[in-house]
This record gives sequence, C-alpha cells and structure tokens, in this order.
Amino acid sequence: MTVHDIERIGTLAAFGAVWAVLATGHALADHVFGQTDHQAANKAAPTRAEVAAGADPHRGWRACLAHVAQYHLVMAAVLALVRLFIPLPLSPTGTVAGFAWSMTTHAWLDRRWPVRWLLRHLASAAFAELRTAGMNGMYLADQALHKGALLVAAVLVTRL
Repeated sequence: MTVHDIERIGTLAAFGAVWAVLATGHALADHVFGQTDHQAANKAAPTRAEVAAGADPHRGWRACLAHVAQYHLVMAAVLALVRLFIPLPLSPTGTVAGFAWSMTTHAWLDRRWPVRWLLRHLASAAFAELRTAGMNGMYLADQALHKGALLVAAVLVTRL
C-alpha cells in the first residue's frame, strides 16, 4: 500500500464521518433543536394567494433565516462535539464552504415554492399534494433535497 493509497483511504473515511455527522445533525436540527413552531409555520410565508391579495412577498424570510441560523448552530455544535472525540481533518475553508452551501440551499428549499416547482416540473404534481396515509409528498421531497445538499456540503467540508 502506497502513501497515496493511505491518503485516499483517509479522505474516504473523513468524508463518511462528515456525511454521518451532517446527516445526524440535520435530523436533530430540523426536527428537534433547530426550529420553533413559529419558524416552521412562517418560514415559507406568504402563499401565492396571499401575495395576490397584497401581502408582502418577503414576509416569511425573517422566520426562515432565524430557522437556518438556529439549525446551523445545532449542526456546528454536533460537528464540534464529534471532533472532541474523533480527530477529523477539517480545514476552516472547507468547513465554511460546506456550511455556506448548506445555509444557502436550506433557506432556499425551506421557502417551499422551489420544492413544489421542481415536483410539478418533474411530472410529480400529485406527489407535491400528497397528504394521505401518513405520507406528505412535499415533506419527503424537502428532506430528500436537504440530504442531497448535505452530501455536497460533506464533499466541500472534506475536500477544501
């Protein structure tokens, strides 16, 4: 085994660990510690109908950005806690880049219209409206897109 092989294995291990930390941090931050009821109810406001009736189209951004900030504080705390016990080789540049990507994509997705737009344009409009048998299509798509964004964040954290 060469030094290059060992470095590649180390990078793969770091990526796997960072991905696991971010995925776990996401679940804790999005569902337990990183969002108030007010933020959840208002982060996507206003609806298209409310805007048509004269509502300020930027109304929900305050709640959305408060959630994104709280969410990423939880994510940073989870990453810091893991680093206390596992010496992950993370650079400040990669960590900042990964968190910046995550913050940007999280805020954009949590406005909800991008998720609904994507589903409608992928011939999945019915899935966007699914709310039966304990299933919610928008929620499932939202979570899948967040996890995809976190995969990119893990690459940035690991490789920059």
